[in-house]
Amino acid sequence: MAVRNVKIEGPYDFDRVLERLALDPLNAVDQEDRSVKVPYYLPDGEGEVIEVQARGTTAEPEFSITFENDENLEQKHQRISDLFQWQTGLNEMHAHFLQTDLKPIFEEHVGTPIILEFDPFATIIKSIIHQQLNLKFAFTLTHRFVTKYGWEKDGVWFYPSPEKVANLTVEELRELQFSQRKAEYVIGIGQKVSSGELDLNHLAVQPDEEVIKELTKIRGIGPWTAQSFLLFGLGRPNLFPKADIGIQNAIKKLFQMEQKPTMDELDELSASWHPYLSYASLYLWRSIE
Repeated sequence: MAVRNVKIEGPYDFDRVLERLALDPLNAVDQEDRSVKVPYYLPDGEGEVIEVQARGTTAEPEFSITFENDENLEQKHQRISDLFQWQTGLNEMHAHFLQTDLKPIFEEHVGTPIILEFDPFATIIKSIIHQQLNLKFAFTLTHRFVTKYGWEKDGVWFYPSPEKVANLTVEELRELQFSQRKAEYVIGIGQKVSSGELDLNHLAVQPDEEVIKELTKIRGIGPWTAQSFLLFGLGRPNLFPKADIGIQNAIKKLFQMEQKPTMDELDELSASWHPYLSYASLYLWRSIE
């Protein structure tokens, strides 16, 4: 076992991070202990569990990270830092939004960071499962999928590997209440990743437009899923999925509109939110959760 202590620049509200993570029953969150156990995926298909616990405050954030062992410690530490976006100071972004019409929700949710899903392949699979479902059933269906085909270690669930997903059948997923198409999409993604046709590591270094272009070639992935991958898989800072119903509802509520905003209205409203559109999206979602 190895333990590291980390201090980062505030504001950073880890309790809000844990609230959001706790929505997904697959995440091993202890809000009272202010900790989460993170599945760390190893290249050989195995995995380790890394525990992150808050020690500080929103204004002065501090964390302890507990690793299973000290092998590749720098690499694992960097991955945790990336997942929780510790290297991304929120001060400039926060100051920017205090000068916009989103000021009220940024004051209310100060220090809420974008955090990443724990694995890129899992991010895409989860996004596809969640398509066109209400949140409660989306989490239920994802839970069924992972607990049946993934694996558990120390109370932490790991998503199944691309190879495992590639070899599933539509009939197996239909038994979990997947639709025919959704089952085909999930298996198809597993096949493309396991064969190397889709290289998620390569996507991580490509511009947003290239990632969207590459992903939307794939059956079952539209702009919403591609943008979700960019935002929650790669942590890109300037994304605004304006077709998202939650964002539309949040804007309708915030600006007391009689109807949901049109695409043109969304473009007009969001013009002043660049270059931090991803944070506008996150805080808008938070405002109606």
